Amino acid sequence: MFQANRTSVTMFFFLGFSHYPKGEIIIFMLCLLMYLTTLLGNMILISITILDSRLHTPMYFFLSNLSCLDIWYTSSAFPPMLINFVSGENTISFLGCAAQMYFSLAMGSTECVLLSMMAYDRYVAICNPLRYPTIINKRVCVQIAAGSWVTGCFTALVETVFVLQLSLCGRSVINHFACEILAVLKLVCVDTSKAQLIILVFTILLVPMPMLLICISYAFILSNILRISSVDGQSKAFSTCAAHLSVVVLFYGTALSMYLKPSAIDSQEIDKFIALVYGALTPMLNPIIYSLRNKEVKAAVKKLLIGNSLVLS
Repeated sequence: MFQANRTSVTMFFFLGFSHYPKGEIIIFMLCLLMYLTTLLGNMILISITILDSRLHTPMYFFLSNLSCLDIWYTSSAFPPMLINFVSGENTISFLGCAAQMYFSLAMGSTECVLLSMMAYDRYVAICNPLRYPTIINKRVCVQIAAGSWVTGCFTALVETVFVLQLSLCGRSVINHFACEILAVLKLVCVDTSKAQLIILVFTILLVPMPMLLICISYAFILSNILRISSVDGQSKAFSTCAAHLSVVVLFYGTALSMYLKPSAIDSQEIDKFIALVYGALTPMLNPIIYSLRNKEVKAAVKKLLIGNSLVLS
């Protein structure tokens, strides 16, 4: 599939943050801290949704999927980057680059679809509470999650194959810390208009379109909340959506700024720091945001910690 390119390019070299030699150690420590926090936070969230029967609901099923995505996404880029920093090599094989590009695109695309489906879940829970168990049943939850994963993995495969089959003409220095698709595309020495068109089409389908569904869902949710006469009822409804809305703003804000920015703004250095926010900060904050004001999650974590301490004692 990639044989034409492998004859000319077998290894890629990352520039990473070499333009900031004094800040590299700080960036390394921050990335290491964010990655470990991401792993810990998301693994705890997955564990409590499995172990605590009170969290066997559609919302927490989707949250556990989101946590899996975040772990896979950060693990596709950050461990190799951290290893390269320690070893000083800053290299990756062609197939390694292809795998890294595919998994990062697949997990990011899947998360775009899943977040829109989670907005629909919140819409049904608030606007049709009596029919919620019927509409969002176990079979529908599995179908929504599977559909999100299949969509993300398929679109990522198409983009990765299309970009990496283009001639790289022996140029192998990537001005990034990972095999990010737009950074690799800059190495291509033939016409990239078709590849850019495919990326643009998939980006529109996976970012603005899900955002539109989220906006429509929250418009109905807001309209329904404002009709609630009880202040406590309104507060409870708002708190139900606040965490998801915060994650949506953080995730889609960075995604839009990276993939749909005007062509006149083309700063690879800015893209690197946006990628850090998009790839490390957002996955790290997701479990924190969802658990800060969530009494069920707090109670489940406390139960898990107390249970472990009793076993150890």
